[in-house]
Amino acid sequence: MALQSTTVEYFDQGTCLEGFFAHDDRASKPLPAVLIAHAWGGRDEFVCDKARELAGLGYAAFALDMYGNGVLGGSVAENSALMTPFMEDRILLQRRMTAALDAVRNQDPVNPHKVAAMGFCFGGLCVLDLARTGADLCGVVSFHGLLGAPGNTPGNTIKARVLVLHGHDDPMVPADDVRLLQDELTRAGSDWQFHVFGNTMHAFTNPVANDPGFGTVYQPLADTRSWQMMRSFFEECFEDR
Repeated sequence: MALQSTTVEYFDQGTCLEGFFAHDDRASKPLPAVLIAHAWGGRDEFVCDKARELAGLGYAAFALDMYGNGVLGGSVAENSALMTPFMEDRILLQRRMTAALDAVRNQDPVNPHKVAAMGFCFGGLCVLDLARTGADLCGVVSFHGLLGAPGNTPGNTIKARVLVLHGHDDPMVPADDVRLLQDELTRAGSDWQFHVFGNTMHAFTNPVANDPGFGTVYQPLADTRSWQMMRSFFEECFEDR
């Protein structure tokens, strides 16, 4: 046997959520685990592929479902309609992320004390919000994520190490949000890093992103470099636990 993957049903106050769980059953157990939060379109094949890649690196990987029942958007309008309730109710967003964290900790091969999280675009905001709640995580990585603070977490201690990977020319993240997040992480006592890629827009890890007018453009160098940074970051986070 080798790579194993399955759909895992879990719940948030009656909403059935469908996570994609992958691990290599030849790896020594228990395994460190990585939660993966999707972009605004839902838990698509992009994040499932990331889960498979992480499983190949020796992690248990859980691509979570923010929307329920594996629902996917098929257009800008549909994606926006799916994401907006969570942007308007960050307590809901944080509760849904906590449900995913509980779900991955309950998977048989997972070391519940060694869990990290990563996310893309909207998912980057989701993992930052999970860290903002004070969740006991080894680390979180935001890939071209939205950065705005939720408003309900001032005064919390951020236990997780934080790595933010950001495109300098990302039109969806105001420059003030960068500074405000850095100040917020410092006040919260986080061990944080912030890496900015020049000549890089939003969605730089997504090979099908090709809409300069909308601000989403794949950048292969930033994609490769950010993945390498993530790997080093997770190795450090898990070694120290």
